[in-house]
Amino acid sequence: MSPRLTYRRRHSYNTKSNKVRIKRTPGGRLVYHYLKKRVKPTKCGDTGSKLHGITAARPKKLMSLPAYKKKVSRAYGGCLSAKAVRMRIIRAFLIEEQKIVHRVLKAQQGGKKK
Repeated sequence: MSPRLTYRRRHSYNTKSNKVRIKRTPGGRLVYHYLKKRVKPTKCGDTGSKLHGITAARPKKLMSLPAYKKKVSRAYGGCLSAKAVRMRIIRAFLIEEQKIVHRVLKAQQGGKKK
């Protein structure tokens, strides 16, 4: 059975923000070492895939990072992946093409009736 250990800080509940590991010191004592929360990479809002070129860090660390580590130089860089942006551009282009075709067909129909 492991020896009883006490938390070293004031927070006394076993919550997500208070995780610890047991470590043996050079003097032979067992003590708690506090762990930081796991870092998750930034995900694309559309596809859910990891965004390349963006540093994975906790929010507080992200605040102090320079801008070039938090985004890429592209439209929606840092929010959407390149694949998602490409698909949005293609979709917008095709919708515009469809509108033009619809307008042309309507004009032809109007010309035949008169």
